[in-house]
Amino acid sequence: MKSINFIFLVHESPILKHYPFFNIGEDHYYFDYDALESTIRDNIEKCYLPANRLILDMIKNSNGKFKASFAITGLALEVFEKFAPEVLDSFIELARTGNVEFLATPYSYSLASVFDGEEFKNQVLGQTQKIEQLFGHKPKVFFNSAMIYSDEIGERISEMGFRAVIVENAKHIMGGKSPHYVYNHPYIPKLKLLIRDSKLSDDINYRFSQCNWSEFPLTADKFIDNIYKSSDKEQVFNIMFGYEAIGISNNKDSGIFDFFGALPYFAIEKGIDFGLPHTVVDKNQSVGSLSSVYQISWVGEDKSLAPYCGNELQSEALNKLYGLATRVNLSADEMLRFDWYRLQDISHFFCMANKNYQGDTFAMPYESQYAAFMNYMNVLSDFIERVGAQFPSSVEDEELNSLLKTISNQDEIIARQKEEIRRLKAEKSRR
Repeated sequence: MKSINFIFLVHESPILKHYPFFNIGEDHYYFDYDALESTIRDNIEKCYLPANRLILDMIKNSNGKFKASFAITGLALEVFEKFAPEVLDSFIELARTGNVEFLATPYSYSLASVFDGEEFKNQVLGQTQKIEQLFGHKPKVFFNSAMIYSDEIGERISEMGFRAVIVENAKHIMGGKSPHYVYNHPYIPKLKLLIRDSKLSDDINYRFSQCNWSEFPLTADKFIDNIYKSSDKEQVFNIMFGYEAIGISNNKDSGIFDFFGALPYFAIEKGIDFGLPHTVVDKNQSVGSLSSVYQISWVGEDKSLAPYCGNELQSEALNKLYGLATRVNLSADEMLRFDWYRLQDISHFFCMANKNYQGDTFAMPYESQYAAFMNYMNVLSDFIERVGAQFPSSVEDEELNSLLKTISNQDEIIARQKEEIRRLKAEKSRR
């Protein structure tokens, strides 16, 4: 049976305020919280609450046959906790249906998987713990920032215990193969690859409201019919995009809510069901391996990392940022770590790209890539001073790494001792 897997990305990018050179050393507040709150309120009203109600109604009206999954970053969850607890409650209500899966993703929607493996692990651990704490669900499937992936990154994902990862439908790794099957990592066969159907995903995400599109208007029956008419052997249709496609990039007047609401009816009529990533992996055998020696993302024609770290401006900013990782991770300063996560957000570096990437709905907040770079580097310069005040640059990274390892080992010893104490207490209570 053919299965549709809707995967929605939920993230709120931090917004840097205008930060001139003369603020360095004087102003340690980097973000425009008024703009952020305004954006969030708009998203709550137009997307999060009505879309979550829609998903809940689709589950109920289909007698539990509709399913969907969410990749929610740690930063988005923090925003909901602070500004929109009602949104968090609506996600909790969805979780209770049992028809929703939550995926693992980096805490701050960062490029850590590319620049710092240890930071990558820390962020994934932080996000998965928060998901489990809030929703009682331990993620089994991974979704990386901007769907960045390579064989090496896949290896790290597998080492963290994930069973599958969502991968972009890049022509040079697919080699003409269909995205509608389950694949596996080339040398770690237990790690399954679920390939995003970029055509069907972008039909909703980017083209749904385009009146000049040859297939406009896209109706629910037409969308389901496209899947129904595919080869009988093709069983898995991974439809993935940002959640803002429901209500923001495609507003209510576009008919996007009616479109989604009608999908279960037409799918059930055609004998097509809805799945969750982990159940798709359980039900479908891999048809073979896919290899991506070089890193790919979900943006641009060539699906490269050029939109994020492809020029000198981006490289300069990213290398300086991740050069601080060891020192920041040793710090107990909560505000320093608060800013650290937000300064890693991928949107800062996307603003420094050489061109606007066709099809992306990102709103450029700067006059040019150079303005984006200068503003970010001013902020980063102040952040570097704050880090240096705690861990001077005269202290070598090797020495700091040794200290970090010692602290980590101590934490492990303490955890084992606590577990032993619990075991002994349990034995004593049984006597």
